[in-house]
Order: sequence, then structure tokens, then C-alpha cells
Amino acid sequence: MNRRDASLSLIALGAIHLAAWAQVPAKRPVIGVQVGGSRESSEQYVGRFQQGLRDLGLVEGQNIDVQYRYADGDVTRVPTLVQELVRLKPDVIVTGIISATVEARRATATIPIVSPTLSDPVGTGLIASFARPGGNVTGVLLTLDSLPGKLLQLTVETIPGTTSIGMLFHVGSQASRDHRRNAEAAAPALAVKLVTEEVRSRADFDRAFQSMVRERVQAVLIFADVLFFTERREIAALAAAARLPTVSGNREHVEIGGLLSYGVSLRENWRRAATYVDKILKGAKPSHLPVEFPSKLELVVNLKTARSLGLTIPKELLLRADEVIQ
Repeated sequence: MNRRDASLSLIALGAIHLAAWAQVPAKRPVIGVQVGGSRESSEQYVGRFQQGLRDLGLVEGQNIDVQYRYADGDVTRVPTLVQELVRLKPDVIVTGIISATVEARRATATIPIVSPTLSDPVGTGLIASFARPGGNVTGVLLTLDSLPGKLLQLTVETIPGTTSIGMLFHVGSQASRDHRRNAEAAAPALAVKLVTEEVRSRADFDRAFQSMVRERVQAVLIFADVLFFTERREIAALAAAARLPTVSGNREHVEIGGLLSYGVSLRENWRRAATYVDKILKGAKPSHLPVEFPSKLELVVNLKTARSLGLTIPKELLLRADEVIQ
């Protein structure tokens, strides 16, 4: 073989190696997602998140990988599930409930954390400020301090003469503690008594409703909480049996028989979480991504439930409603 042939052979060999190297797939970014509810009960939220990713060109199995962990409404499982995700060393973790966000922040100061359900993130030390989070946590607020008071006000407007309102309180839930504090602060101005029933699991709901019936409450507050959301059908059945109207922070309670809801659109929050993930994967730091306030508050009324309870919904309230379920 002459020198010219040898040189051509080396060039060809180099081209083969270069082509082989080019065919080695790059490692896809990994997104860890911790969901507070079950796979079935959370499908619409996770689905909205997945759609948000696809709208931004991020498709599972093609250019990203996603690892899911579902707590099935049991907050005691959250630390273990979060630790599993952290050990995977994903490029970003999405946390569906505030306790998971707190746990993830405790477990890592380097992996970016995005939450569509932030509650009092400054007070809990998750961020330094809304405009400049300063650490590795950012996302969208689940609630506003004024929302529990607004739910109380709507209850009084809808059920004239209301003086006693039951309130389910999920022990161990940071979000539930925030809701309780704000509701108790708003109650005196509305001249209503709050009857708080503490629950830890589904097994406590029957006892809680029996107690509220004995206390002669006129309505029950169901704040946005992972346990209440996961067990919303059980809550709806117990409320119907006790003939107690429920006023909630999630529209999903109203869709299955609750009287009315007013609160943040969780579906929209999960969709917006996808934009944070996209920005982080493109190099943005969570410390520089401002925490967003809810962009959409929904008022939903179930007229069928109102009729079954013998209640007349004020016309003014119906005109303000985003959706009226017939």
C-alpha cells in the first residue's frame, strides 16, 4: 500500500469512527415528579403537565425521561418517595404537594425543584422572596391568604343565617395548617363559629361527619389538600348522607356533588409548571425564576346539589360563577 492509499484509509477509518460517535444518543434529561394523590385521581393534573411539556417540544421517551412517584394521598409516604427521586439525580424535580417540596429542599440544595402547589413559601423558608427565590425552589402558588376567608364569605352568602361551619383539618399537612390559620382569622368578622374536625386518613372521615352533625353545623369547608382531593368521593358520599353542603377550594369536589368551590385552578398550575421545567432544562436557575401568583381563580356552583338540599343560590352568585353544573 502506497502512502496515498494509506492516507485515504486513515481518513475513511476516521470518518467511520466519527459517524459511530455521532450515532451514540445523548443522555436525555430526567424529570422526577412526586404526586400527592393516586395515579388515577391525579391523571387530569399530570396530564395537563405532560401536555404543557409537549407544547414546549418536550416529549417523554423522545427527548426527556420522566420518573413518577405517587403517594396515594398518604403524606407519611412522601419522604421515602422524595428520597427515591433525589437518588436518581434528575435534572429537575416537580413536587405536587407542599410537604414534598419541603422534603425535597431538605434532601438537596442543588437539584432544581418546581412546585405547582406552593403555600407560604417565604414563611416556610423555601424561598427568600417571590421575585428572587434565591435557592433551588420556585413554582406557582396554590393559594392566597385571602382564599379561606373568601370561602367563608361565600358560604354565608349562599346559606343565609349560617352561624356554624364545620372545617376538615388534615393533621400533618402544611397546606391545611395555613388554611386553618387564615380561616380562623377571618371567621370573627363574619360572625361564624368554626367547628374543626381533625383527620389523618380516610378512616377518620365518618367520625368527623358524625361529629359535625351532632354539632349542628350548617355547612362544611373542604380546603385544597391532597388527602381531601384523593378521597373526594368518600367525602361527597358522607356529606350527601348527612345532608350537609360542602364549600371547597377545588372544583373537583363540586363536580361530584359538592355545593360550590372557589379557588386556584390546579390544572392550570400544573400546566404552568411545565414552563419552569423547560426554562431550567435550557439553563435557567430556579433562584432567578420568580414565583408566580395564581392566574386563574374559579367559582363553580352545582345547582343539582343545591336543589337536593333545598337551597336557592343567589342570582348574583350564579352570574359571577365561571361554571354552573346543572
